[in-house]
Amino acid sequence: MSGVQADSEVEPGTLLVAAPTMFDENFRRTVVFVIDHRDEGTLGVVLNRPSEVPVGEVLPGWGSHVVEPESVFVGGPVEKKTALCLAALRTGEDASELEGLIAVRGPVALVDLDADPDELVAKVRGMRVFAGYAGWDAGQLAAEINRGDWLIVPALPGDVLATPHRDLWAHVLRRQGLPTALLATHPGDLQLN
Repeated sequence: MSGVQADSEVEPGTLLVAAPTMFDENFRRTVVFVIDHRDEGTLGVVLNRPSEVPVGEVLPGWGSHVVEPESVFVGGPVEKKTALCLAALRTGEDASELEGLIAVRGPVALVDLDADPDELVAKVRGMRVFAGYAGWDAGQLAAEINRGDWLIVPALPGDVLATPHRDLWAHVLRRQGLPTALLATHPGDLQLN
């Protein structure tokens, strides 16, 4: 064994794509955007689980500033009453220079929901609100990767704002090239094949 941790490729701005054989209902066919990864643990949000709850119902003042479908997305099974917001910045904008934003990677930033959305809207291509998050304690994610539960792939800024009408899970797998792209057609449960 090489001694390299299974999660050594995980960093803020990468995607964790659920393997086709993952049957945990919290993560089946999900794409998780990693916001923070360090020795103590990992935090991310599920990008492809929209809810029916309008953002304006839970965060008045923010509803008209988020991208379609203007609903809260289910970010994960942890702290479901906690809201997180991600934004994709416009070209030329730098999160470290803007009040109310914390840089994650490249043009993607975490939004301070106490900030004034009207001041941010001109600086971003779009924002999305998530209820809850996905979290792993130290060593937990590495064990799941070793077990084959997750594929680690690069994120594109547009992934954070992807429309729920597109199968983001299959789309992300397809753009990885062969042989990984073939997983996009995997039925999950081989008994259904």
